[in-house]
Amino acid sequence: MQLSELTTLRLGGPAARYAEASREDEVVEAVRAADAAGEPLLVLSGGSNLVVADAGFPGVALRVATRGIASEAAGEAVTLDVAAGEPWDPLVADCVANGLAGVECLAGIPGSVGATPLQNVGAYGQEVSETIVAVRVLDRTSGAIEELAPQACGFTYRSSTFKRRPGRWVVLGVRFALHASPLSSPVRYAELARALGVEIGARAPLPEVREAVLALRRRKGMVLDDADPDTRSAGSFFTNPILPAGDFAALRARVGPDVEPPAWPEGDGRVKTSAAWLIERAGFHRGDGDPDGIAISSKHTLALTNRGHGTTTRLLAFAHEIAGGVRDAFGVELMPEPVLVGHDW
Repeated sequence: MQLSELTTLRLGGPAARYAEASREDEVVEAVRAADAAGEPLLVLSGGSNLVVADAGFPGVALRVATRGIASEAAGEAVTLDVAAGEPWDPLVADCVANGLAGVECLAGIPGSVGATPLQNVGAYGQEVSETIVAVRVLDRTSGAIEELAPQACGFTYRSSTFKRRPGRWVVLGVRFALHASPLSSPVRYAELARALGVEIGARAPLPEVREAVLALRRRKGMVLDDADPDTRSAGSFFTNPILPAGDFAALRARVGPDVEPPAWPEGDGRVKTSAAWLIERAGFHRGDGDPDGIAISSKHTLALTNRGHGTTTRLLAFAHEIAGGVRDAFGVELMPEPVLVGHDW
């Protein structure tokens, strides 16, 4: 099995062995069998956040294809227990259609439910950690199936315990706590508020929020579309840097008194700034790169795309070139958001 067939980048060589599991017990059995045999294991589902080496993976690639959604209501509070292999965006669409608020700003994000806690998926002012109340996992160190509370998941910006300690846990399911309401959670993202014609902090009808988010994402090439090569990516390749106050002050000094870098205070003295802003001012622009291979999206500076004849080696070389340009210009280190398989950053 060529792993390029299982990733949104359409990159990656073959797996030594491929397996697919459609039930939770099959996932557990396959993981335990690989561990007992000492085989390397790559667990994937939608493949939307993976960058796989051209050489492929020298072990078992296990695709989680489990399905199932169970709901429980207590007044306006609704809990959903969702299998890891359920596709994420259809779940968001169902929540909106059924009047459940809490994930509407996460519409259009590709991938599976099981991947969302790994990255603490977020967009347009929402993060999935805001609604997760438990993550059901197989702990490969103990062999036990456990439910981890949010505190144990260690959620931070675009990260979690699962991402910081890769390979220890396999996500089997996620429990979400949503709110029955025809209106969204308070809109916190300025671009989305403008698109909706509301003030920041206001609520809007759930379907309108979802459609506005989808429209914004499409304009950035962030909704999968076979006819649009800009969507052949792993989403945003770099996370927005979060800088200590002193480092942000150094950045401001570098750009000069007449320019103000984007700044979002984190509440602990650190400041988040924009990776896209840094990349553009370091001299990299939309469409730069190989029009037949690896190039920056023509719609969104943070997305690196495979225009049809790219390789992972070239993708990472270009990513390092961009990160090096930002480092030289501003003294800021960019870090990749996708999971790298077969490569270190």
